[in-house]
Amino acid sequence: MSVFQVIWRNALHRKTLSVLTMLSVALTAALLLFVLMWNEGVEKGAEKGYGPFELTMGAEGSKTQLAMSTYYHIGAPTGNIPNALYEEVKKEPEAEEVFAVTTGDNLNGYPIVGVDARYFAVRYGDKQLASGSLYGGLGEAVIGSHAARTLGLKVGDTFKGGHGLVHSAEEAGEHAGEHHEEESGSHADESHEGEHAGGQGGHDEHEGHEAFMYKVVGILPPLHSPDDRAVFTTLDYAWAVHGEAAQQDREVTALMVKPKSLLGAQSLKNKYDAMTGLQAMYTGKAVADVVNVVDKGTQVVQIVTYLCVLLAALTLLLSLLAAASERRKDVALLRLIGKPGRYVWTALVGEGVFLTAGGLLAGLLLGHSAGAAGSSLLFDFAGIQIDPWSLAPGELILAGGAVLLGIGASAIPAWQVYRVDPLHLFRS
Repeated sequence: MSVFQVIWRNALHRKTLSVLTMLSVALTAALLLFVLMWNEGVEKGAEKGYGPFELTMGAEGSKTQLAMSTYYHIGAPTGNIPNALYEEVKKEPEAEEVFAVTTGDNLNGYPIVGVDARYFAVRYGDKQLASGSLYGGLGEAVIGSHAARTLGLKVGDTFKGGHGLVHSAEEAGEHAGEHHEEESGSHADESHEGEHAGGQGGHDEHEGHEAFMYKVVGILPPLHSPDDRAVFTTLDYAWAVHGEAAQQDREVTALMVKPKSLLGAQSLKNKYDAMTGLQAMYTGKAVADVVNVVDKGTQVVQIVTYLCVLLAALTLLLSLLAAASERRKDVALLRLIGKPGRYVWTALVGEGVFLTAGGLLAGLLLGHSAGAAGSSLLFDFAGIQIDPWSLAPGELILAGGAVLLGIGASAIPAWQVYRVDPLHLFRS
């Protein structure tokens, strides 16, 4: 009988304990893998989150709140600033590119962002759209790949936005799936009526949203950034919807600034940060502060994970100790009939490695499958994008560590049985 047959039969002999041991290893490996994928998603999201815009300007308030709302589309903005400030910053010689952002509305929970269409070329280069073209007129919209897939939108569809950054249940039911390709002409007329009415002050915000209709003219390719979960349109959409027709009344939410140099960024920051009611900040520093907070939370999860690893190791050790005590006579018999010591040693240690490896494979499959099943929800909830079927950083170390754990846990009971005199054990 080969040593592999001995290992297999030993595992089958104690099915329940073997399954429980493998399950303990599998759950621990799955949890560790998910933590690794989460960390990778946070780091990549932080790197890709703000592109070349090293400087951000907005209303006074929390710097992290301004960064999260502007680049990651998470949370509410800190407030609005005059559009005249945007026109001023654009003329600064130290600013290579400046984009104003208007936010405050949503489509079924996905934020509607007003920004100049040149933003995509400056941030992502000359990427081709998945379909359609970029917007050029009021009411035209381009949808992020994730939002388009989730909402089932395509070029030619029309929709109404909702006020605020999150839909209420009633608004979501009222506006979801309003895709009327054949009525786009009449919808366009309605949107212009809403615009004029807003300028006359004859409609409130709710009526303005009800009258304003958007038409999808393009779908973005997967950008692997928070922009995948947003709806983009012209900068002036908010002024039309909210009735800010007069030039002096127009406001924007934030300014994204790509400086020509680091010295230029410092000069712009110092100048505009000193203004009342305005803050200018280094985007990277604000994002780093958020990542540090996330890392602290991850450390707590890692402590729990390490406790799970310890529990899995103890479970494996107790299982093998129980198995070793049951097989003392079997080992003695094998030794008496002339089986070499390495055969017995391999059979004893091999059982632990077999249980560990089986649990490890199941855990890795479970971790990747859970990542695939929850990736869309995770992206919707926190803007963290993970690639569930790619090899996570540290996954090979996880696999190697698990195998070493199995060998270490098996060696203790194996040595206890192997060192007993076979003749004495067999007589007893």
